[in-house]
Amino acid sequence: MKTIAYLQCNGNANEVLAFYETALQATIKKVSFGVLPQDPSAPLSTDEQDMIMESRLMFSDNVLMVSDVLPSMQAVTGEVRVGTNVLISIIDGDPDTNKTIFTNLSKGGTIIMPISSVPWSSSFGMLIDQFGVMWKFNSDASSFLDNLV
Repeated sequence: MKTIAYLQCNGNANEVLAFYETALQATIKKVSFGVLPQDPSAPLSTDEQDMIMESRLMFSDNVLMVSDVLPSMQAVTGEVRVGTNVLISIIDGDPDTNKTIFTNLSKGGTIIMPISSVPWSSSFGMLIDQFGVMWKFNSDASSFLDNLV
């Protein structure tokens, strides 16, 4: 299990990635929302399919993750703006450990997405703790990108 900084973007993740790739002399792996099968009852627009679902910048033995937050998700998570665009992400953790930590952090906070199995992760969830800090859990963050890119 690791914790990393995670930048959330409002549709400009590709621009952010290009800037940090040069500034940090980083290498990038990225996946757009279009790689997942679309829900026929709520299909994503072409612009949304091109947005970055998950990416990883690797530089000097460090990792920074970046993604866009779809407009439909912002209805749940809140608008992405300065102050809410950086979160703490717990990646590659055991699903049982993730569930325990998620439960502990959610006390007095707000669960945005309950921790559960989703198509891209066996253990994914998001919450805002009682101090206003956003946490994201993804037990398969590294393998998801490695398998698709």
